[in-house]
Amino acid sequence: MSLAALPSLADFRSALIVKPSSLGDIVHTLPAVHAIRQAYPELKLRWLANTEWCPLIQGTAWLDEVIAFPRKTFRGVTGILQARRWAQKALPTQAPSEIVLDFQGLFRSALLARASGSRPIVGLSDSREGARHLHDHIVPVNATAHAVERYLQLPQAFGIPVAAKDLSFPLAEGSAPKNWPERDDLIVIHPWSRGAGKSLSDEALQALCDSLAPHPVVLVGMSESKTRPRGAHIDDFSHRTTLPELIWALRQARWVISVDSGPMHIAAGVNDHTLGIHTWSDPRKVGPYNPRAWVWKAGRIARRTEFTPAESTQDWIVTPEAAEQIAAFVIQQIR
Repeated sequence: MSLAALPSLADFRSALIVKPSSLGDIVHTLPAVHAIRQAYPELKLRWLANTEWCPLIQGTAWLDEVIAFPRKTFRGVTGILQARRWAQKALPTQAPSEIVLDFQGLFRSALLARASGSRPIVGLSDSREGARHLHDHIVPVNATAHAVERYLQLPQAFGIPVAAKDLSFPLAEGSAPKNWPERDDLIVIHPWSRGAGKSLSDEALQALCDSLAPHPVVLVGMSESKTRPRGAHIDDFSHRTTLPELIWALRQARWVISVDSGPMHIAAGVNDHTLGIHTWSDPRKVGPYNPRAWVWKAGRIARRTEFTPAESTQDWIVTPEAAEQIAAFVIQQIR
């Protein structure tokens, strides 16, 4: 169907948001869905998310319902069919008063959208795996743009104006980790990522922590490495925070330093004092979207949009010297 054929959101009583994963992608979708909430406060919003990511949005006042999708239980060749049967039972149809917005754009998400029984289903033009063939309306997007900008094109297609200064990442408040240091000057470091080549080396992490001393440092995240930096000013909370606790910790930090990862996007969404570290990933497309966040890339620190194509697309290594540079910048900002 053509974009002109999009119905008005005013014609519906509810909208089913299909964005099951991943952590960073759900964070990127928040401004678009929140813009819909602001434009249509009476529209009931239901969000389908993988069970492990529900804490990102559970308990927020601006969402009416968060539906936990047990993705990990549907594996193997029959997984898709099992997921479809689950959706038919767990997503009772609100038709004809519900519209479905498939932000995920994969065959599985489109199948879940269909199984809900609600129509029409709206997807994006960069959908993959044939998902667009299960969509009733397709919103054209710039596939090379930052994820936040791509998702914002959906509410814009419905005539909802979206100003950059008004963007919001309304994540759940979270909760304090047990035995968290009771002080307001903590520098939280998230130095590890599942993405190959994104984590800080043991040497770079030690240099970063050494250079931040005597400022108090807290490590968060998960790593297979058993080596941890040494220092009296360091508290190690790795493997010790739940997702709600991580959100809370990143929100409370004086500064956050994080490698490119889902937690980096959480940090940028809840804390203006965030610095993202990019090695091979392009910060213009996947960097922290908060315009007040900083990025280390190509041996320098700047805003996400200030890096050249050559800087952004080359691989860079965080050496101990680069770690010292990052620490010096953060200390200067604190002063």
